[in-house]
Amino acid sequence: MSEQEFELAKLQLLELKAEIHALDETIKEDIEPVELDQAKIGRLSRMDAIQGQQMAAAASRRRHQQLIKIEGALNRIDSGDYGYCFIC
Repeated sequence: MSEQEFELAKLQLLELKAEIHALDETIKEDIEPVELDQAKIGRLSRMDAIQGQQMAAAASRRRHQQLIKIEGALNRIDSGDYGYCFIC
């Protein structure tokens, strides 16, 4: 890869990282524990809320794993190892 291609890849990774961080900020309240007060919401609504919370938590974990991969790629770009197999 040329130096320009490395810079373009780095910029795209940094943009993706910023998007993921922004998305994490917007859905923080979706991950908060569900209130169990039956006077406020019914049993089925609470079950839906718990399911939504679990789905949001799983999506958050996937985004965290993606951030780890992005950081690894950025580190490899900076060290000059990007494009080479880092497993073997």
